[in-house]
Amino acid sequence: MVNQKKTADIGFTLDDFAALLDKYDYHFSPGDIVAGTVFSLEPRGALIDIGAKTAAYLPIQEMSINRVDAPEEVLQSNETREFFILTDENEDGQLTLSIRRIEYMRAWERVRQLQAEDATVRSQVFATNRGGALVRIEGLRGFIPGSHISTRKPKEELLNEELPLKFLEVDEERNRLVLSHRRALVERKMNRLEVGEVVIGSVRGIKPYGAFIDIGGVSGLLHISEISHDHIDTPHSVFNVNDEVKVMIIDLDAERGRISLSTKQLEPEPGDMIKDRDRVYEMAEEMAQKYREAMAAKAAGITVESEEVEEEEDTEILEEDLVSATED
Repeated sequence: MVNQKKTADIGFTLDDFAALLDKYDYHFSPGDIVAGTVFSLEPRGALIDIGAKTAAYLPIQEMSINRVDAPEEVLQSNETREFFILTDENEDGQLTLSIRRIEYMRAWERVRQLQAEDATVRSQVFATNRGGALVRIEGLRGFIPGSHISTRKPKEELLNEELPLKFLEVDEERNRLVLSHRRALVERKMNRLEVGEVVIGSVRGIKPYGAFIDIGGVSGLLHISEISHDHIDTPHSVFNVNDEVKVMIIDLDAERGRISLSTKQLEPEPGDMIKDRDRVYEMAEEMAQKYREAMAAKAAGITVESEEVEEEEDTEILEEDLVSATED
Protein backbone atom coordinates (compact mmCIF):
# COMPACT_ATOMS: atom_id res chain seq x y z
CA MET A 1 0.00 0.00 0.00
CA VAL A 2 2.87 2.32 0.80
CA ASN A 3 4.37 1.88 -2.72
CA GLN A 4 1.06 2.63 -4.38
CA LYS A 5 0.71 5.78 -2.34
CA LYS A 6 4.19 7.02 -3.36
CA THR A 7 3.46 6.34 -7.02
CA ALA A 8 0.26 8.27 -6.79
CA ASP A 9 2.06 11.17 -5.10
CA ILE A 10 4.66 11.32 -7.87
CA GLY A 11 2.02 11.24 -10.60
CA PHE A 12 4.42 9.59 -13.13
CA THR A 13 3.15 6.44 -14.84
CA LEU A 14 4.81 3.98 -17.23
CA ASP A 15 2.94 5.62 -20.08
CA ASP A 16 4.42 8.95 -19.06
CA PHE A 17 7.89 7.39 -19.09
CA ALA A 18 7.34 5.95 -22.59
CA ALA A 19 6.13 9.34 -23.81
CA LEU A 20 9.25 10.96 -22.36
CA LEU A 21 11.45 8.48 -24.25
CA ASP A 22 9.61 9.27 -27.45
CA LYS A 23 10.11 12.97 -26.85
CA TYR A 24 13.89 12.62 -26.62
CA ASP A 25 14.24 9.80 -29.11
CA TYR A 26 16.37 10.50 -32.18
CA HIS A 27 14.65 10.09 -35.52
CA PHE A 28 16.73 8.10 -37.98
CA SER A 29 16.12 8.00 -41.74
CA PRO A 30 17.57 5.84 -44.53
CA GLY A 31 20.57 7.60 -46.03
CA ASP A 32 21.72 9.15 -42.75
CA ILE A 33 25.28 8.55 -41.58
CA VAL A 34 25.47 8.14 -37.81
CA ALA A 35 28.01 7.21 -35.17
CA GLY A 36 27.55 3.86 -33.46
CA THR A 37 29.28 1.43 -31.15
CA VAL A 38 29.60 -2.30 -31.81
CA PHE A 39 27.41 -3.91 -29.16
CA SER A 40 27.65 -7.58 -30.12
CA LEU A 41 29.29 -9.65 -32.86
CA GLU A 42 27.18 -12.46 -34.28
CA PRO A 43 27.97 -15.22 -36.82
CA ARG A 44 26.38 -13.36 -39.75
CA GLY A 45 26.27 -9.79 -38.55
CA ALA A 46 26.60 -7.39 -35.63
CA LEU A 47 24.38 -5.41 -33.27
CA ILE A 48 25.21 -1.70 -33.18
CA ASP A 49 24.18 0.87 -30.58
CA ILE A 50 23.36 4.12 -32.38
CA GLY A 51 21.19 5.62 -29.64
CA ALA A 52 17.91 4.16 -30.89
CA LYS A 53 15.46 2.24 -28.67
CA THR A 54 16.63 -1.02 -30.22
CA ALA A 55 20.14 -1.97 -31.26
CA ALA A 56 20.53 -1.67 -35.06
CA TYR A 57 21.63 -4.63 -37.16
CA LEU A 58 24.63 -4.72 -39.53
CA PRO A 59 24.50 -7.76 -41.88
CA ILE A 60 27.86 -9.31 -42.80
CA GLN A 61 27.34 -8.52 -46.49
CA GLU A 62 27.15 -4.81 -45.57
CA MET A 63 30.36 -4.75 -43.52
CA SER A 64 32.75 -3.92 -46.36
CA ILE A 65 33.01 -3.16 -50.05
CA ASN A 66 35.20 -6.28 -50.17
CA ARG A 67 34.22 -9.86 -49.33
CA VAL A 68 33.96 -10.58 -45.59
CA ASP A 69 33.75 -14.14 -44.23
CA ALA A 70 33.52 -13.29 -40.52
CA PRO A 71 32.55 -10.06 -38.69
CA GLU A 72 35.79 -10.18 -36.70
CA GLU A 73 37.70 -9.41 -39.91
CA VAL A 74 36.47 -5.80 -39.91
CA LEU A 75 34.89 -5.08 -36.49
CA GLN A 76 35.85 -5.24 -32.82
CA SER A 77 33.56 -5.20 -29.78
CA ASN A 78 33.00 -1.70 -28.35
CA GLU A 79 34.48 -0.14 -31.51
CA THR A 80 32.89 3.20 -32.44
CA ARG A 81 32.66 4.29 -36.06
CA GLU A 82 30.31 5.65 -38.73
CA PHE A 83 27.42 3.68 -40.16
CA PHE A 84 25.01 4.28 -43.02
CA ILE A 85 21.31 3.74 -42.28
CA LEU A 86 20.19 1.38 -45.01
CA THR A 87 16.51 0.75 -44.21
CA ASP A 88 13.71 1.97 -41.95
CA GLU A 89 12.82 0.15 -38.76
CA ASN A 90 11.32 -3.28 -39.22
CA GLU A 91 8.34 -4.61 -37.25
CA ASP A 92 10.61 -5.05 -34.23
CA GLY A 93 11.79 -1.45 -34.38
CA GLN A 94 15.25 -2.41 -35.64
CA LEU A 95 17.21 -0.43 -38.23
CA THR A 96 19.55 -2.01 -40.78
CA LEU A 97 22.99 -0.47 -41.18
CA SER A 98 25.81 -0.55 -43.73
CA ILE A 99 29.53 0.20 -43.80
CA ARG A 100 29.81 -0.95 -47.41
CA ARG A 101 27.64 1.95 -48.62
CA ILE A 102 29.94 4.52 -46.99
CA GLU A 103 33.02 2.87 -48.50
CA TYR A 104 31.24 2.73 -51.85
CA MET A 105 30.46 6.47 -51.85
CA ARG A 106 33.97 7.41 -50.79
CA ALA A 107 35.50 5.07 -53.37
CA TRP A 108 33.61 6.78 -56.19
CA GLU A 109 34.69 10.17 -54.84
CA ARG A 110 38.32 9.03 -54.86
CA VAL A 111 38.05 7.56 -58.36
CA ARG A 112 36.54 10.79 -59.70
CA GLN A 113 39.46 12.66 -58.18
CA LEU A 114 41.97 10.29 -59.80
CA GLN A 115 40.26 10.73 -63.17
CA ALA A 116 40.35 14.53 -62.79
CA GLU A 117 44.08 14.27 -62.11
CA ASP A 118 44.48 11.99 -65.16
CA ALA A 119 46.30 9.62 -62.84
CA THR A 120 47.71 6.24 -63.81
CA VAL A 121 46.66 3.50 -61.39
CA ARG A 122 47.78 -0.11 -61.05
CA SER A 123 45.56 -3.09 -60.34
CA GLN A 124 45.58 -6.87 -60.59
CA VAL A 125 43.29 -8.66 -63.03
CA PHE A 126 40.95 -10.89 -61.01
CA ALA A 127 38.80 -12.22 -63.85
CA THR A 128 38.51 -12.20 -67.64
CA ASN A 129 35.62 -12.69 -70.04
CA ARG A 130 35.01 -12.56 -73.75
CA GLY A 131 34.83 -8.76 -73.70
CA GLY A 132 37.91 -7.98 -71.64
CA ALA A 133 39.28 -8.11 -68.10
CA LEU A 134 38.06 -7.16 -64.62
CA VAL A 135 40.04 -5.30 -61.96
CA ARG A 136 39.33 -3.49 -58.69
CA ILE A 137 40.09 0.20 -58.20
CA GLU A 138 39.59 1.54 -54.66
CA GLY A 139 37.44 -1.53 -54.08
CA LEU A 140 35.20 -0.83 -57.09
CA ARG A 141 34.90 -3.28 -59.95
CA GLY A 142 36.41 -1.90 -63.14
CA PHE A 143 36.32 -3.21 -66.71
CA ILE A 144 39.10 -3.13 -69.31
CA PRO A 145 37.69 -3.66 -72.84
CA GLY A 146 39.65 -6.13 -74.95
CA SER A 147 40.49 -3.34 -77.41
CA HIS A 148 42.25 -1.49 -74.58
CA ILE A 149 44.45 -4.37 -73.44
CA SER A 150 47.90 -3.96 -74.99
CA THR A 151 49.56 -7.33 -74.68
CA ARG A 152 50.17 -10.31 -76.89
CA LYS A 153 49.20 -12.68 -74.10
CA PRO A 154 45.79 -14.38 -74.26
CA LYS A 155 43.40 -12.68 -71.85
CA GLU A 156 43.21 -15.86 -69.76
CA GLU A 157 46.92 -15.52 -68.93
CA LEU A 158 46.41 -12.04 -67.46
CA LEU A 159 44.85 -13.38 -64.23
CA ASN A 160 46.61 -11.92 -61.18
CA GLU A 161 48.85 -9.77 -63.38
CA GLU A 162 49.17 -6.15 -62.28
CA LEU A 163 48.54 -3.64 -65.07
CA PRO A 164 49.02 0.14 -65.33
CA LEU A 165 45.66 1.71 -66.21
CA LYS A 166 44.12 5.02 -67.26
CA PHE A 167 40.47 6.03 -66.77
CA LEU A 168 38.14 6.01 -69.76
CA GLU A 169 34.76 6.36 -68.03
CA VAL A 170 33.73 7.04 -64.43
CA ASP A 171 29.95 7.01 -64.04
CA GLU A 172 28.62 6.31 -60.55
CA GLU A 173 24.95 6.60 -61.58
CA ARG A 174 25.35 3.83 -64.17
CA ASN A 175 27.90 1.98 -62.04
CA ARG A 176 30.37 2.08 -64.94
CA LEU A 177 34.10 2.18 -64.34
CA VAL A 178 35.99 1.61 -67.60
CA LEU A 179 39.78 1.64 -67.87
CA SER A 180 42.48 1.38 -70.51
CA HIS A 181 45.75 -0.51 -70.34
CA ARG A 182 46.65 0.70 -73.83
CA ARG A 183 46.34 4.37 -72.89
CA ALA A 184 48.59 3.92 -69.88
CA LEU A 185 51.27 2.25 -71.99
CA VAL A 186 50.96 4.80 -74.78
CA GLU A 187 51.30 7.67 -72.31
CA ARG A 188 54.39 6.11 -70.78
CA LYS A 189 55.83 5.50 -74.22
CA MET A 190 54.89 8.99 -75.37
CA ASN A 191 57.04 10.49 -72.66
CA ARG A 192 60.03 9.08 -74.56
CA LEU A 193 58.81 9.83 -78.09
CA GLU A 194 58.75 12.96 -80.21
CA VAL A 195 56.93 14.06 -83.33
CA GLY A 196 59.34 13.75 -86.24
CA GLU A 197 61.21 10.83 -84.66
CA VAL A 198 61.94 7.72 -86.76
CA VAL A 199 61.19 4.42 -85.04
CA ILE A 200 61.31 0.76 -86.04
CA GLY A 201 58.28 -1.44 -85.52
CA SER A 202 56.45 -4.47 -86.81
CA VAL A 203 53.10 -4.75 -88.52
CA ARG A 204 50.63 -6.07 -85.92
CA GLY A 205 47.48 -5.91 -88.01
CA ILE A 206 46.15 -4.60 -91.31
CA LYS A 207 42.78 -2.96 -91.90
CA PRO A 208 41.29 -1.35 -95.03
CA TYR A 209 42.09 2.10 -93.59
CA GLY A 210 45.69 1.41 -92.52
CA ALA A 211 48.23 -0.75 -90.71
CA PHE A 212 48.79 -1.05 -86.97
CA ILE A 213 52.47 -0.89 -86.10
CA ASP A 214 53.84 -2.20 -82.82
CA ILE A 215 56.57 0.12 -81.55
CA GLY A 216 58.03 -1.00 -78.26
CA GLY A 217 54.87 -2.61 -76.96
CA VAL A 218 52.38 0.07 -78.01
CA SER A 219 50.44 0.35 -81.23
CA GLY A 220 50.47 3.24 -83.69
CA LEU A 221 48.33 3.71 -86.77
CA LEU A 222 49.91 4.09 -90.19
CA HIS A 223 46.89 5.42 -92.05
CA ILE A 224 46.53 4.46 -95.72
CA SER A 225 46.88 8.14 -96.68
CA GLU A 226 50.28 8.23 -94.92
CA ILE A 227 51.86 5.18 -96.60
CA SER A 228 52.89 6.83 -99.88
CA HIS A 229 52.43 9.89 -102.03
CA ASP A 230 51.19 7.52 -104.74
CA HIS A 231 47.65 6.17 -104.52
CA ILE A 232 47.23 2.85 -102.72
CA ASP A 233 44.09 0.76 -103.01
CA THR A 234 44.70 -1.22 -99.84
CA PRO A 235 47.49 -1.50 -97.22
CA HIS A 236 47.59 -5.24 -97.96
CA SER A 237 49.27 -4.40 -101.27
CA VAL A 238 52.23 -2.88 -99.39
CA PHE A 239 52.54 -4.71 -96.06
CA ASN A 240 52.15 -8.14 -94.54
CA VAL A 241 51.60 -8.94 -90.88
CA ASN A 242 54.94 -9.21 -89.01
CA ASP A 243 56.79 -7.06 -91.57
CA GLU A 244 59.49 -4.92 -89.94
CA VAL A 245 58.99 -1.29 -90.92
CA LYS A 246 60.64 2.06 -90.35
CA VAL A 247 58.14 4.83 -89.72
CA MET A 248 58.09 8.43 -88.56
CA ILE A 249 55.84 9.75 -85.78
CA ILE A 250 53.65 12.58 -87.04
CA ASP A 251 51.26 12.95 -84.10
CA LEU A 252 51.10 12.03 -80.40
CA ASP A 253 47.67 12.32 -78.77
CA ALA A 254 48.22 11.45 -75.12
CA GLU A 255 44.63 12.23 -74.14
CA ARG A 256 43.24 9.68 -76.58
CA GLY A 257 46.20 7.34 -76.38
CA ARG A 258 46.92 7.50 -80.10
CA ILE A 259 50.14 7.49 -82.07
CA SER A 260 49.93 8.45 -85.75
CA LEU A 261 52.69 7.30 -88.08
CA SER A 262 53.88 7.99 -91.61
CA THR A 263 56.15 6.48 -94.25
CA LYS A 264 54.96 8.93 -96.90
CA GLN A 265 56.92 11.73 -95.26
CA LEU A 266 60.07 9.57 -95.51
CA GLU A 267 59.87 9.04 -99.29
CA PRO A 268 62.80 10.67 -101.14
CA GLU A 269 60.64 10.53 -104.27
CA PRO A 270 56.83 10.11 -104.46
CA GLY A 271 55.94 6.42 -104.67
CA ASP A 272 59.23 5.08 -103.27
CA MET A 273 57.39 3.03 -100.62
CA ILE A 274 55.95 1.02 -103.49
CA LYS A 275 58.88 1.13 -105.91
CA ASP A 276 61.98 1.13 -103.67
CA ARG A 277 61.22 0.60 -99.99
CA ASP A 278 64.88 -0.04 -99.11
CA ARG A 279 65.80 3.45 -100.31
CA VAL A 280 63.08 4.92 -98.09
CA TYR A 281 64.49 3.13 -95.06
CA GLU A 282 68.09 4.07 -95.91
CA MET A 283 67.24 7.76 -96.18
CA ALA A 284 64.66 7.80 -93.38
CA GLU A 285 66.72 9.84 -90.92
CA GLU A 286 67.70 12.36 -93.59
CA MET A 287 64.09 12.81 -94.73
CA ALA A 288 62.88 13.02 -91.12
CA GLN A 289 65.39 15.80 -90.45
CA LYS A 290 64.05 17.73 -93.44
CA TYR A 291 60.53 17.18 -92.16
CA ARG A 292 61.44 18.50 -88.69
CA GLU A 293 63.17 21.53 -90.17
CA ALA A 294 60.19 22.26 -92.40
CA MET A 295 57.76 21.94 -89.50
CA ALA A 296 59.92 24.20 -87.33
CA ALA A 297 60.04 26.76 -90.13
CA LYS A 298 56.30 26.56 -90.58
CA ALA A 299 55.77 27.08 -86.84
CA ALA A 300 58.00 30.14 -87.08
CA GLY A 301 55.94 31.49 -89.99
CA ILE A 302 58.59 30.86 -92.65
CA THR A 303 57.37 29.65 -96.06
CA VAL A 304 58.69 26.23 -97.06
CA GLU A 305 58.69 24.30 -100.29
CA SER A 306 55.59 22.17 -100.59
CA GLU A 307 57.61 19.15 -101.72
CA GLU A 308 59.53 19.07 -98.44
CA VAL A 309 56.47 18.71 -96.23
CA GLU A 310 52.82 18.09 -96.86
CA GLU A 311 50.25 20.53 -95.66
CA GLU A 312 49.04 19.73 -92.16
CA GLU A 313 45.57 18.88 -93.33
CA ASP A 314 46.99 16.15 -95.58
CA THR A 315 48.44 14.36 -92.58
CA GLU A 316 45.27 14.44 -90.50
CA ILE A 317 43.56 11.10 -89.97
CA LEU A 318 39.86 10.89 -90.72
CA GLU A 319 37.82 10.88 -87.52
CA GLU A 320 35.91 7.74 -88.46
CA ASP A 321 39.17 5.90 -89.00
CA LEU A 322 40.48 7.11 -85.66
CA VAL A 323 37.40 5.66 -84.00
CA SER A 324 38.07 2.37 -85.75
CA ALA A 325 41.71 2.55 -84.70
CA THR A 326 40.68 2.95 -81.07
CA GLU A 327 38.49 -0.12 -81.28
CA ASP A 328 41.36 -2.14 -82.70
